[in-house]
Amino acid sequence: TVSANWSRGDTLGALKVRMSVGRGTYRVAPGLYKLGKPGKEDEVIVTSNYKLTFDIVRRSLSGINAWVLVLQTHGVNVWCAAGKGTFGSEELIRQIKEVQLQSYVSHGRVIVPQLGAPGVSGFKVKEATGFSVKFGPVRAEDIKAYLAAGRKKDDAMRAVTFDFKDRLILAPVELVNSLKYLLYAIIAVFLVSGIHASGYSVSQMWYAGLLGNAYLLLAYFSGAFLGPVLLPWLPFKYFGGKGLVLGFALFLLVAFFSNLEILSFNGIGWLFISGAVSSFLTMNFTGASTYTSLSGVMKEMRFFVPLQLTLVVLGLVFIVLSKF
Repeated sequence: TVSANWSRGDTLGALKVRMSVGRGTYRVAPGLYKLGKPGKEDEVIVTSNYKLTFDIVRRSLSGINAWVLVLQTHGVNVWCAAGKGTFGSEELIRQIKEVQLQSYVSHGRVIVPQLGAPGVSGFKVKEATGFSVKFGPVRAEDIKAYLAAGRKKDDAMRAVTFDFKDRLILAPVELVNSLKYLLYAIIAVFLVSGIHASGYSVSQMWYAGLLGNAYLLLAYFSGAFLGPVLLPWLPFKYFGGKGLVLGFALFLLVAFFSNLEILSFNGIGWLFISGAVSSFLTMNFTGASTYTSLSGVMKEMRFFVPLQLTLVVLGLVFIVLSKF
């Protein structure tokens, strides 16, 4: 039995996984859960065992009695698990049989989220268990309205949106996931900054390194946060192109106000690197977006990854040349 209300631990856990802390282990046990005091005529809502998904679903059902059937998706949300095959017909059939669902409800139906549809065949589930599958709305927040309408969806319930709020929520995950790359890059910038015409200078390493890493942090923030948040308003179709333009624009803006000589070897070098870093990190957001397909992502990577590497190499060459 579970409550629709979140505890402090649930809220803290949600904040942590939004920052990509412990996401791989944030799970609940698969099985059948009682929300309120459900009876044989109350609905069965199917979801994944990623705890944040489970928590959002139960909170959205506040005030009603329902059964929540949790599938074993190994801590992956419904949409991604459907793509991976873990949120699918076989697992749904297995859970229905394992919990002996027919002994708890008499209506013979389960409600599966629309985003789980790619992995679930209603025909297979019906044939194997006797339960019919109803595909509910995209978002958990619409489940109550869907049930109140007699299990009917309007166009808004069917629509997959990815608005400003959605992107803002997901952006911190990208910021944290990219930190390991940032650390390596910071070290590399310090090491390169020590190169000097008369040899290697430790004092130069710290002075030029701090300035260079300020540009690097700007590019990191541009690609990992601003790119995803501003996605639909940036030019070009591909994420790599969007991040490239944003990285160039932010660096040129900062360079203008800091009186950096943009046409110097150092300025050109950091312009190239800023664009490449921003492009790579924004492109990395394709995995969290509703705008992309696997084939589209592969096509984009084949073009932009070589371009990003080329820009980084050229940028380093120009920065080193500026030392002499």
